[in-house]
Amino acid sequence: MEFQAGVVTVSDKGSRGEREDLSGKEVVRMLQELSILVRETVIIPDEQDQIRQTLIDLSDKKGLDLIVTTGGTGVTPRDLTPDATLEVIDKALPGMAEAMRQESLKKTPHAMISRAVVGIRGQTLIINLPGSPRGVRENLAVVLPALKHALEKIKGDETECATP
Repeated sequence: MEFQAGVVTVSDKGSRGEREDLSGKEVVRMLQELSILVRETVIIPDEQDQIRQTLIDLSDKKGLDLIVTTGGTGVTPRDLTPDATLEVIDKALPGMAEAMRQESLKKTPHAMISRAVVGIRGQTLIINLPGSPRGVRENLAVVLPALKHALEKIKGDETECATP
């Protein structure tokens, strides 16, 4: 199966052109290495309504298989990506978010304050990642081994799951 993705960078400074989007570029690079076609990349401010609407548009209107967000997963008042994601998903996939936090804890105690979530909207997998290139690399690397399998199952593949 071929999968199509969107990358959403959530950053006030990035959306105003005050900061280069290195995190979004890192997500694109990593997905392309998996032969996932990145069809959409957007940079939006930390506004819950705009995040929510972007996720809905990319899922429902663009029909993307995967949306990866970067930024807005912490605890500051402007970190609203998980809140918006929770508003739009039909099912949570806590195992992926827990795995990312568990692996991140080996590198920094700050992983404890990540609120990143992973979930499914219709037939679209949505993954929240931190806003730094390093955080993107470390967290996305954790879920990559299960990513294509998850996308196949979300799309309706009912074949038996075999252990790799």
